[in-house]
Amino acid sequence: MARIGAAVIGAGFMGGVHTEGLRRAGVEVVGALGVSAEETAGFVKAQGIPRGYASLDELLGDSAVQSVHIVTPNRLHHGMAKAALEAGKHVFCEKPLAMNSKETAELVALAGKRSKQAAAVNYNIRFYPLCLEARERVRGGEIGKIHHVAGSYVQDWLLLDTDYNWRVLAEEGGELRAVADIGTHWLDLVHAITGLEAEAVCADLMVVHPIRRRPKGEVETFTGKLGAEADTEPVKITTEDYGSILLRFKGGAKGTLWVSQVTAGRKNCLRYELAGEKAALEWISENPEVLWIGRRTGPNEVLMRDPSLLSPTARAAVGVPGGHAEGYADTFKQHFRAFYGYVEKGDFSATAPFATFKDGHREVVLCEAVLESHRNGGWVDVKGA
Repeated sequence: MARIGAAVIGAGFMGGVHTEGLRRAGVEVVGALGVSAEETAGFVKAQGIPRGYASLDELLGDSAVQSVHIVTPNRLHHGMAKAALEAGKHVFCEKPLAMNSKETAELVALAGKRSKQAAAVNYNIRFYPLCLEARERVRGGEIGKIHHVAGSYVQDWLLLDTDYNWRVLAEEGGELRAVADIGTHWLDLVHAITGLEAEAVCADLMVVHPIRRRPKGEVETFTGKLGAEADTEPVKITTEDYGSILLRFKGGAKGTLWVSQVTAGRKNCLRYELAGEKAALEWISENPEVLWIGRRTGPNEVLMRDPSLLSPTARAAVGVPGGHAEGYADTFKQHFRAFYGYVEKGDFSATAPFATFKDGHREVVLCEAVLESHRNGGWVDVKGA
């Protein structure tokens, strides 16, 4: 891969994940920016990054930076992505792309005008090898027409009223939380595998803890369970802990999704089951090395992630032989390889092998339809569907 310099904006949990993934993908991390001078200094020291920036303008003005990874709280995505595009940088943004569809539409339009820049949203779950294999089998006709799709994405890291992170605040993450934070991963993945486009939704959401006890001092993502007892203060919560969604897809297929961040024992579990006219497929992220294939007229199969057994597309996302487990961190490496390989080829008119800003916009539009449905208590058409 040709030399390209990347900078990471955001010094929390995801900042470290992106830094590691970039290096494993062969991309040089030339600098980073946190929310304060102290955070920036601590992050670049801990990660061995050569330069910490004092501001976004300083980062974007550095000619050594050709690409920017935005891993900040959601409310900052739009402004930072816009500034990076206007500065001529490739942009790789964490999901959701922005706080609302007006902002995402603006970013889609701006990215469309930048003919020599790539713009991606981090739906990394697409890059589990067996999810790519599922896509190849569906798109190749092996499953037949999809009748319906069911699944979930559940976690337990916000189970207690003392569990807290900036994501629970509507002003930081948006009016939706569980659906926008993890549900969109499922929605994007199902779209990427099947090509199905949601045209209407019916949703019911629930806030389990309308009051959470916030520690006096911020909490890094997923680390709250590890912390000692701390002084807390009550904070009102309006974002959902749980949600169930019915989906209607163009062409007649149906779908069911439920999401939860308050399901005890489920650390990070995404599951989908695709029911087609010829076969069914099931995959579970907590056991990502296995794809279940269901058949009516023959024996069911359990396909292990082994490069010798996979399609060429899925095989390209395998880093180690069968029996050597690959997981979450590896999806970032493979996602970054796809993104920077696309950049290196330089044909920005070609179909991107990753989630684009258009994909990110679609998910935000879906989220807005989900929220409207919950508030109205009925089916809502997805705008632009």
